[in-house]
Amino acid sequence: MRRVLLALVALSLLGIPAAPARAGGPRLMVFAAASTTNALQAIGRRFGQGRGMAVRNSFASSSTLAKQIARGAPADVFVSANPKWMDYLQARGLLAPGTRVNLLGNRLVLIAPRNSRLSRLEPRPGLDLAPYLREGPLAMGDPSHVPAGIYGRAALESLGMWQQVQGRVAAAANVRMALALVELGEAPLGLVYASDALVSDKVKVVGRFPASSHPAIVYPAAILAGRDTPAARAFLEFLQGPQAAAVFRRYGFWRP
Repeated sequence: MRRVLLALVALSLLGIPAAPARAGGPRLMVFAAASTTNALQAIGRRFGQGRGMAVRNSFASSSTLAKQIARGAPADVFVSANPKWMDYLQARGLLAPGTRVNLLGNRLVLIAPRNSRLSRLEPRPGLDLAPYLREGPLAMGDPSHVPAGIYGRAALESLGMWQQVQGRVAAAANVRMALALVELGEAPLGLVYASDALVSDKVKVVGRFPASSHPAIVYPAAILAGRDTPAARAFLEFLQGPQAAAVFRRYGFWRP
């Protein structure tokens, strides 16, 4: 059942357009980390208004998107949830020179279903999560490649909690799928970004991971090689401007 749910959620997260395509009009294709879905959909609509341009988004794990780009996927702009997958593309000469910027920051939180009896469970050294996972797994991004999972494992290891939970992890293909498992009651706890918890009325934050427990969460953005057009430049500039900043703040991100 869980695999079916994960597959359905995955389909809902991929290739979501932020604005309807205009026949014959210019288009901009943005590949972006799943955690930026709501913010970039809103920003894409705002950017496209008055420009006669359709911004289309493909949301998934940064690792999945980076590998698609490396195989020739036609993205104009890439927004990654960690530097690693942007480095992956840069090492292959797939970024337009001089366009990479550190766009956003985020935080890690522990969530539970909205109707859970649990109210507070602050991550700290020595905390035993096992008693809270008797009825299901800890939902988180796959620690082998999903940025939220990589950060999450680092935090759990730093706090001495990874050994307790590593056999009880539901490793999701991206952070929004981890969120969905908690929303659906398939997992009693989830480890996601603060921005993900903010967009759901079906979960609640029960704890926040100390910033010192994991590497700083940084979202780099860049234009892809061969796609350095005036439209792509304008969009990247817009992402760094005050209108986009207000949207990012509303969805739980902060500017580094």
